[in-house]
Amino acid sequence: MAATIRRQRPGRLACWAVMAVLLADLLALSDTLAVMSVDLGSESMKVAIVKPGVPMEIVLNKESRRKTPVTVTLKENERFFGDSAASMAIKNPKATLRYFQHLLGKQEGNPHVALYRARFPEHELGFDPQRQTVHFQISPQLQFSPEEVLGMVLNYSRSLAEDFAEQPIKDAVITVPAFFNQAERRAVLQAARMAGLKVLQLINDNTATALSYGVFRRKDINTTAQNIMFYDMGSGSTVCTIVTYQTVKTKEAGMQPQLQVRGVGFDRTLGGLEMELRLREHLAKLFNEQRKGQRAKDVRENPRAMAKLLREANRLKTVLSANADHMAQIEGLMDDVDFKAKVTRVEFEELCADLFERVPGPVQQALQSAEMNLDEIEQVILVGGATRVPKVQEVLLKAVGKEELGKNINADEAAAMGAVYQAAALSKAFKVKPFVVRDAVLYPILVEFTREVEEDPGVRSLKHNKRVLFSRMGPYPQRKVITFNRYNHDFNFHINYGDLGFLEPEDLRVFGSQNLTTVKLKGVGESFKKYPDHESKGIKAHFNLDESGVLSLIRVESVFETLVEDSPEEESTLTKLGNTISSLFGGGTTADTKENGTDAVQEEEESPAEGSKDEPGEQAELKEEAEAPTEDTSQPPPAEPKEDAAPEEEKAAEKENEEKSEAQKPSEKKETGSEGVPPAPEEEKKQKPARKQRMVEEIGVELVVLDLPDLPEEELARSAKKLQDLTLRDLEKQEREKAANSLEAFIFETQDKLYQPEYQEVSTEEQREEISGRLSAASTWLEDEGFGATTVMLKEKLTELRKLCHGLFFRVEERKKWPERLSALDNLLNHSSMFLKGARLIPEMDQIFTEVEMTTLEKVINETWAWKNATMAEQAKLPATEKPVLLSKDIEAKMMALDREVQYLLNKAKFTKPRPRPKDKNGTRAEPPLNASDQAEKVIPPPGQTEDAKPISEPEKET
Repeated sequence: MAATIRRQRPGRLACWAVMAVLLADLLALSDTLAVMSVDLGSESMKVAIVKPGVPMEIVLNKESRRKTPVTVTLKENERFFGDSAASMAIKNPKATLRYFQHLLGKQEGNPHVALYRARFPEHELGFDPQRQTVHFQISPQLQFSPEEVLGMVLNYSRSLAEDFAEQPIKDAVITVPAFFNQAERRAVLQAARMAGLKVLQLINDNTATALSYGVFRRKDINTTAQNIMFYDMGSGSTVCTIVTYQTVKTKEAGMQPQLQVRGVGFDRTLGGLEMELRLREHLAKLFNEQRKGQRAKDVRENPRAMAKLLREANRLKTVLSANADHMAQIEGLMDDVDFKAKVTRVEFEELCADLFERVPGPVQQALQSAEMNLDEIEQVILVGGATRVPKVQEVLLKAVGKEELGKNINADEAAAMGAVYQAAALSKAFKVKPFVVRDAVLYPILVEFTREVEEDPGVRSLKHNKRVLFSRMGPYPQRKVITFNRYNHDFNFHINYGDLGFLEPEDLRVFGSQNLTTVKLKGVGESFKKYPDHESKGIKAHFNLDESGVLSLIRVESVFETLVEDSPEEESTLTKLGNTISSLFGGGTTADTKENGTDAVQEEEESPAEGSKDEPGEQAELKEEAEAPTEDTSQPPPAEPKEDAAPEEEKAAEKENEEKSEAQKPSEKKETGSEGVPPAPEEEKKQKPARKQRMVEEIGVELVVLDLPDLPEEELARSAKKLQDLTLRDLEKQEREKAANSLEAFIFETQDKLYQPEYQEVSTEEQREEISGRLSAASTWLEDEGFGATTVMLKEKLTELRKLCHGLFFRVEERKKWPERLSALDNLLNHSSMFLKGARLIPEMDQIFTEVEMTTLEKVINETWAWKNATMAEQAKLPATEKPVLLSKDIEAKMMALDREVQYLLNKAKFTKPRPRPKDKNGTRAEPPLNASDQAEKVIPPPGQTEDAKPISEPEKET
């Protein structure tokens, strides 16, 4: 039995090995699944990741910092990012780009472009006549669009995340300001495409912050609504958001927490940057006054000096947040002249007095859009670095009328953590606790079209119609369908922004074009000619406002319906049987798809006008897509009943389908009855009501983008190729620098080793002189010609030197290993000899080892002793400068061979059962035998059993 078990063990081990390999494959697969989030701020960015085994975590950059400056330095042959680029801003301010996100989605005439030129006059902005946008002109041969620069930053953020996660990453969630319009959001998506990132979602940074706050306070959320205000003042802008938290019942997961964005207010230019620019101007004025009588140039004309002043202003603003005054100091500001001046917090607050007056503005906007008052707000929470300015907190506290401001959230990392949680929820690789997010549409979108109407007999005029597609503060993502019922020929309609009266005049100028797209339809007339006998159900345009807040026209189709009478006589027995079985298992077809030769129309909720009777259907659809119930609180604008006829007609069709399904039930029951039931009469079959057949014809669509034309696919591919080439160039540069550093380090380390005793002991004077001469020549070559050497040349030079020094290094390493290896070999030989001696002393009747096994072990021990003695004797005759014959790898091989023999005998002794032993003189035994039934102890038999009955013993043949 035991032998059988031992024979089966290898099979079991093989099975476990296969399972281990499969498990390793699964783990390896899971190691390739990781997602990231990028919180793109105006001044800095935070990157977070989620991967198997690692929860949400902020990525550390190469300087081991959690926050990385959004700065890029572009030269002819190299690029710098993050802190390296920020330090280059003083040396080369023209090539160092910062705050370029303010130019995304902006045309050349936008006020923000002029503001950027005024703030950073060192940058030369070129003009792109094709898109009417601007680009950075670094040099005559080097120019980049804002989208390309952002693509570089996103690619750099991905490299940081991949280094931190130790695996490739493709999927990302990117934060954008809540006030970004369609053109700005599309620009960010194009930049991500250039970087090769798959954007799971563009999430508003205020929504990401609210999600982070809710996720870590899930237990505090209940059915009672809690209204929280987040006041986020960053470097470039300020956003105030009112969010409602409560638990709601979802279709898939039951009661789950939900956040709903109720109101949003913002100021595009109110932030820490404007405060720093005010301080920079103040410092520049003080410096000019100090040199007034020296006929010196204005410091504002020196870009490097202004870059130094901006850096000092940033530091000064941070220090003055905690101190009443501070000394500004810059060594060698301009013309080797040092600058030193005292600045007080009072002076700083006077410089920014008008900025502090704008602090309550976003709060009032948020309250108005949410239709709430301050009494309904439970808490005001500060977010963003600029909220640390004491005056900002003082003015805000007075504006909201609360006892204190909430500071119980990480003001810098909350958005990044919320975004990465959303990334994990959207990724198929992770399963997180559901948290329903209902974001809000900030800018309403409507559809406009013109059609001819006949007001008086013979008098025709054009009538302009507007239909609100997505209302202000309405939830998204969601889909909408607009139906045009009065057209039977090709026509155009327009997609524009709705009423933007809530924006200030200056914000309207910054906003850009209020016209989004003109849609030209082709093929409407042909569709009516194709189905002349069918009833038109209108031209349906399907729109989608996705998770990123980007609007798209999915398709346009012409829908027709006609009544078709069934012909039961032609229905075969097999068809009847199939329909009956399908009905039994709940697989019956609907009236719209059964026996329909055309493709079935995917039903989407129609909304000819916002606030129509069909809105409950829209809510149901949104709930299915966003996993949260939705409600539309917008006020319905006046709508024309004739234009909105489609929803009622579809409801009537659904009612007819229900009646038809009810009428089919008796016939189905008869079909499923016994065989003796006679079929229904022909008259009953013919009385079956007619069904509606739906025909769909796809309509050609031509889109004319009016706000900001997207980059053509060819241009987008060219930009992606440009960024990819720059990345490859950077990688080659890094590889070359690594090779040059390795060569230089090897030269210096080896030259130092030549004077160490352990290396001099194993080498001759001639050998050291040869190596030293080659090392000196390589060092001279590296200094004179190494700057122009390629990576291959540097690696070849390093390989050549290593080959030259290999013998020397080998002899030193071997001598270092000898004591440890020889000591281990001696211990193994001694223990093996003692084990062999003990095995031979075992009595013959208890012996478990054969003579062949013990002889084999003895032979290996003797051969190992002989090899050791002979090799050490031979090594003693050789000089230390020659290649040794006693090698550490040979010692290890001898130890493995000897250990294998000993382990074999030890395993045999472990699993072998002892033989049965005879009784001693007293008739007792130290141990009961395992397989001798005739010598077993007597036991008292149970009642009804004779003494001759013996207890059950183990089988004798078990060895």
